Amino acid sequence: MSTEPTLQDEAARAGWLYYVAGMTQDQIAAELGVSRQRAQRLVSRAMAEGLIHVRLNHRIGACLDLEAALRDRFGLDRVRVAPGLGAGADPVRAIAPAAAAELERFLRMSDPLVVALGTGRALRGMVDAMEEIDAPQHRLVSLIGNIAPDGSASFFDVVMRIADKVRAPHYPMPVPVISPTPEENAAFHALAPVKKVVALAEAADVCFVGVGQMSNDAPLLADGFVTRAELDEMQAAGATGEVAGWVFDSQGRYLDFGTNRRTGGVRVAPGLDRPSIGIAAGASKVPAIHAAMKSKIINGLVTDEPSAHALLARA
Repeated sequence: MSTEPTLQDEAARAGWLYYVAGMTQDQIAAELGVSRQRAQRLVSRAMAEGLIHVRLNHRIGACLDLEAALRDRFGLDRVRVAPGLGAGADPVRAIAPAAAAELERFLRMSDPLVVALGTGRALRGMVDAMEEIDAPQHRLVSLIGNIAPDGSASFFDVVMRIADKVRAPHYPMPVPVISPTPEENAAFHALAPVKKVVALAEAADVCFVGVGQMSNDAPLLADGFVTRAELDEMQAAGATGEVAGWVFDSQGRYLDFGTNRRTGGVRVAPGLDRPSIGIAAGASKVPAIHAAMKSKIINGLVTDEPSAHALLARA
């Protein structure tokens, strides 16, 4: 049974659209289906009641309903659904504060943890939205190689960025994201320093990963890690999504094919007994997120309202 929106729900949503999405009061009125005067009052109420302070400090009832539905449908351990920012907005802006809060929850734990991290725009947005935390008791490790095809550091690598904010020891994965040949990939993984980082990543207490699509706008293609011909070949084999560079099909099964034979770093195993949290939203990512949840590559999710609705409609 759906929860009816309260006045505080409406105020929180209006404040979110004003301060995060950057909408005008006329745009907010149109988005919420209310008068401009009511939109103005709702934004003022959100500020007066302390609902908006960089992050949304009120859990909107509709989002809570979606979280419960996703948990029940996909057997997830933890779900956060952020309010949508309206048509045409970048979903990373919506989910970054919620993702940052999830990561900070672990970093504030007193017992030492190994936190493994993927890469991508969503995780970079998460890091940018984080507060600074003094957490030297934890260790941060990358799941994915940090060397781009031209030898430069991968633009979306997040371990170094997080380390600056939390002052924790950090371990980049010193291998190419995707090596030219399986033999070169094996040679990198035979090196003693790489073995140590891989072992640390495999023993991580919690993983935070982006979920990439394998459609024609695939991040691996856009960032130059795969060629158009390689993407075509993997699409023909059923490629639907990727986590930490490892490609899987619509059932969330990793392909023994294509770049997966040359991918560096650590593959997130399906069915982990510890948190593996996907940070992803957007219409193009829905099939990939759905597949990753089906196979339990991820057992937690931070997403936005439109993506949550689309995921539930597919199940």
